[in-house]
Amino acid sequence: MMRQSLIIYCDESDDKGEFYSHFYGGALINARDQSTLTDLLNLKKEQLNIHSEMKWDRVTASYKDKYIEFIKYYFEFVRDGRIKLRIMFTQNINQARGLTDEHIGNDYFLLYYQFVKHSFGLRYCNGGHVSTQVTLLLDDVPQTSSKFELFKDYMSSLSAFPIWRQARVTIKKDDIASINSKAHPVLQGLDIVLGSMQSRLNEKHTRPPKPRARRSKRAVAKEAVYKAIKDEIWSLYPNFNVGTSTACAKGVEERWSHPYRHWLFKPNNSIQDLKRGKRKKPH
Repeated sequence: MMRQSLIIYCDESDDKGEFYSHFYGGALINARDQSTLTDLLNLKKEQLNIHSEMKWDRVTASYKDKYIEFIKYYFEFVRDGRIKLRIMFTQNINQARGLTDEHIGNDYFLLYYQFVKHSFGLRYCNGGHVSTQVTLLLDDVPQTSSKFELFKDYMSSLSAFPIWRQARVTIKKDDIASINSKAHPVLQGLDIVLGSMQSRLNEKHTRPPKPRARRSKRAVAKEAVYKAIKDEIWSLYPNFNVGTSTACAKGVEERWSHPYRHWLFKPNNSIQDLKRGKRKKPH
């Protein structure tokens, strides 16, 4: 019986997309693996002759193969459980009702709260451990320092959530920080996966922007990187539809045990507006 320390790297992308919005991603590791994973991923970048930060937005035709090789290496750690990846997003056809100005103004933090609270299944993480301490490292928080302080208060209150308290899982306010992803290759890998999902689901790299008849070389390169990521996911969950939530066929404990999961978040009391979907009615 012992204590464990976990780190969750957090990122977000595309507040508003054409079909899907509010993309949030997390990469969970054991704190004892942080240094090793950082060194190994940085070494891989050196071998690929990549000396700058890796991001989905930086995928180009000339770097396509390097990104594919890096992401295949990254998923080796996902498969062996040293990195757990979670992706959350909303679908625009599900429209929330009864939102106040406060809800709308704080949606960034409110959705992060839901993401951390549920997507990793932390209530099931303890197993034979006495307790678990969780550190949250968020990529470049786009908020004022005062708002971020309020967010840390709000997020650390999860420790008082009855189910978490019973499971002996805590997040201390001092263990929530905004970081620069340049120094964290685990977060860079997450950015690539998260960016590929928002790009694919919003059809950014799959069709040419009007009035062009062809896609750019960069869009074709991004499609190749996305397909490499999809193949890695399908090696874990054959034929998984990336626009849906990952099932828990053997019980909700799989929210913790699975190496990779998606969560299509549907707000409470939401209604469907099919005009916001991909299959629009003809005029």
